[in-house]
Amino acid sequence: MKESSYALDNHQLIAWLLEGDVSIQYQVHRDLLAAEKPFLRDRIATEGWGAQFLSFRKKEGHWGQRFYQPKWTSTHYTLLDLKNLSMSPDNQEIRQSLALVLQKLKGPDGGVSPFGKERKSDVCVNGMFLNYASYFGAEEDRLESIVDFLLSEHMKDGGFNCNSNWKGAKHSSMHSTISVLEGILEYEKNGYGYRLEELQGSADKSRTFLLQHRLFRSDRTGKIIDKRMLMLSYPSRWRYDILRALDYFQFAGISYDSRMQDALEILRKKRRKDNKWPVQAKHPGQTHFEMEKTGGPSRWNTLRAMRVLRRYSETK
Repeated sequence: MKESSYALDNHQLIAWLLEGDVSIQYQVHRDLLAAEKPFLRDRIATEGWGAQFLSFRKKEGHWGQRFYQPKWTSTHYTLLDLKNLSMSPDNQEIRQSLALVLQKLKGPDGGVSPFGKERKSDVCVNGMFLNYASYFGAEEDRLESIVDFLLSEHMKDGGFNCNSNWKGAKHSSMHSTISVLEGILEYEKNGYGYRLEELQGSADKSRTFLLQHRLFRSDRTGKIIDKRMLMLSYPSRWRYDILRALDYFQFAGISYDSRMQDALEILRKKRRKDNKWPVQAKHPGQTHFEMEKTGGPSRWNTLRAMRVLRRYSETK
């Protein structure tokens, strides 16, 4: 493996990132400059995007109309956004909102159910929920039934599918699999122990599932599964794409695998002439506000691409 031809210590590019929102500044220092800056993380709640998200919180403790409606402005996706900003996990408003969800929305199958307690829980939603609930310090005993539910839906081919318990899906979904993988990673990082070895085993099999598909190809034909998986978007919401997958792998500390190579080459080719990466797609729906405009240079995608390429050097 050779050092990447992309100079990830590019001072001009780092300087441009550091002109962005405080959440970007914090992650640049943490992930690219190896410098933890807790005072920057603390500022996320009081300025910029983080403060904007918090300003939309209702006095009842939720966002939007309820846990899952309207979709992108709901409590669920707002909490996911706040986690991805690296909001302080000790934020008391967020912890109160999370406790309300855990008190009111557990379904009979043990999962968090946005569709009513009499309906089956959604695997993808519960993967995302495990992600931000673990990050924001939910009590372990409140997460046990969610862990049980997710493990019960782990599929024979190694991944997960939100239709496994709804429609009897036989093949895993890239979308559901990445959401559950991110949830398991955050659960492990934050010191939870309940059924941890089983979760780690399912995560290993799920990563193999993604790699068998070279992160975006059919394992049978080699064709691109969905061209939208090659588009760089942010926020990702529930949708899978190659940058989201590669960013997960680097955060999980997974070594380079040759089956990542196709996706890495596509990511490099998406770099603009100004050395930045764009926002290529947005997932339609009502939002609290737009962090970045489609078509323009993206600090989010540039930061994420840089930390991916920092870990996975160019190969020949």
